[in-house]
Amino acid sequence: MINVTVIAVGKLKESYLRDGCSEYIKRLGAFAKVNIIEVAEERCGDNPSQSEINNVLAKEGERIEKKIPKTATVIPLCIEGKEYSSPDFSKLLENVTLKSSHICFIIGGSFGICDSVKALGSYKLSFGKMTLPHQLARMVLLEQIYRAFSISNNSKYHK
Repeated sequence: MINVTVIAVGKLKESYLRDGCSEYIKRLGAFAKVNIIEVAEERCGDNPSQSEINNVLAKEGERIEKKIPKTATVIPLCIEGKEYSSPDFSKLLENVTLKSSHICFIIGGSFGICDSVKALGSYKLSFGKMTLPHQLARMVLLEQIYRAFSISNNSKYHK
């Protein structure tokens, strides 16, 4: 069975997001073993300087790097990543699982992901040019992973 790890900065604060993520994790159980790892969000003021932002990114990046499974194929979510249709994302995951039994997705915090973590990615994923709150991005990611596995397994979920 495929292992899917999602490393995310911050905790899910809203119950509707926790419920949605739980539902997709439950559904994914038919295809993969899912592990969610939350790393602490670094705090900073309301109007941070670029230096403060870089510091936040570096500290969150260190926390993320410590949690990445050694054998996993890493896929960070970032604005400069590639956009995929759902069928193409399904094909990507099929190709990844031919080479690795562990996929690790990374969702950064409010300022994104530091360059050193992005550099670990075999692929980079983007949900488009729109900015999503990182907590919502987690639920969207889990739904798209479920959809991808459903497509690969000829399920009726994807129409």
